[in-house]
Amino acid sequence: MRALSIAATGMSAQQLNVEVIANNIANINTTGYKRTRAEFTDLLYQVERMQGIPAQSPDEVVPEGAQLGLGTRLAAIRLINVQGPLAETGNQLDLALNGPGWFQVQGPDGETLYTRSGSFNTNATGQIVTTDGYPIEPALTVPAGTTGVEITETGEVYAKLEGQADLVAVGQITLANFTNAAGLNALGGNLFQATEASGPAVTGLAGSISFGTVRQGYLENSNVDPIREITELISAQRAYEMNSKVIQAADDMAGVVSKGIR
Repeated sequence: MRALSIAATGMSAQQLNVEVIANNIANINTTGYKRTRAEFTDLLYQVERMQGIPAQSPDEVVPEGAQLGLGTRLAAIRLINVQGPLAETGNQLDLALNGPGWFQVQGPDGETLYTRSGSFNTNATGQIVTTDGYPIEPALTVPAGTTGVEITETGEVYAKLEGQADLVAVGQITLANFTNAAGLNALGGNLFQATEASGPAVTGLAGSISFGTVRQGYLENSNVDPIREITELISAQRAYEMNSKVIQAADDMAGVVSKGIR
């Protein structure tokens, strides 16, 4: 009975949907996290009767066919790359992007990776790095004797040295953007990798066209909406239950047939 396999694809789809929602909820407090959404597509159709074929009258055609769908499957898990709310921290090396763009960092193998999490710090040599120790690109090093760091909205970094009234220029933060940010490869640790689907990174300065501004002393919170996620969780749970009811009904119908044969 085809209803069993069709409903089984529905249950599998809703189970995966719940897993995506669970990951969103788990990352509700992850800095710079972007929620994801599972998207599904219908499977191939089994044709019982083709539309457009000649009808009984030679001058007419069948206006409607009979095509039976065979279920659903996962099409994509889409990254919803919209701005998250900014939270003030007061930490001078906490940076948030207000608008489009990605910070660039150097990965463990030297490859350029991308992140929206601006929770930076300095290492033992004064280089500005992520919480996992990956240096920001281009490299920025705070000189010894620095008592404070000031970062403008356009990403210019200045250091205030002990005993000096004038600020010392440290360097410039450059941002990256992508034609299709949803095509980035998520590596975990708030890091993303460019792919053929995302297109190559287009770099530029904060505040210029197609790039947001840098906010010092702020972090971008997750863009997960708890109310939306709970609503979608309930909807997925109900859909799973309905598919299980279909399987139960199909099994009962099959039982009636087998009992009738006996």
